[in-house]
Amino acid sequence: MDISSAKNSPTTQVKLKPVEATPETFEDYGQIIESSKDGEEFGPRDAQLDLSKGVPRFYIMRLTERKLKFSTITHHASVTQCLGAIGGGVWFLGVARPSIVEVDASEHGRVKHHVVKSHCGHFYVLPEVNDVQVFKVEGPKFLKLHRGTWHAGPLFLDETMDFYNLELSNTNVSVEIWIGFELRR
Repeated sequence: MDISSAKNSPTTQVKLKPVEATPETFEDYGQIIESSKDGEEFGPRDAQLDLSKGVPRFYIMRLTERKLKFSTITHHASVTQCLGAIGGGVWFLGVARPSIVEVDASEHGRVKHHVVKSHCGHFYVLPEVNDVQVFKVEGPKFLKLHRGTWHAGPLFLDETMDFYNLELSNTNVSVEIWIGFELRR
């Protein structure tokens, strides 16, 4: 898996070895949700969702030609997001830990220089290239990303794949929620 910077910048590629997505390996970024018996009560193995800041949107997302490279990464500060491949095919997701910074009004003028303020008002720290991990996902499971988890993908080897996606209705419309940057080393 390659990470490279934008075409107009000096390019450096970083090769990352994907790690199998398991509840243990993915816990810093979110949850792995696998099948459970019908009738089981809600518990810690279920997706712990936060959809409180907008209208939820659950849809099938068709992606084409998402090869195993990325040069940008984004996060959604207002929502947990769920992604899963229809049919359980093999796919990959680049992630970095959430880096939303909680700043109260009294600290606003004293925010450190590496903290960035988004258009919608939340603060965050951009992840470093070395903070990015790539996970391989296969089989009947989906990923629930913690609020603010940085992510790139889904990526896959097939020409086209369909994914179910649970996010907010304005996640990919509102600039305030979609924040991207170039990965450089």
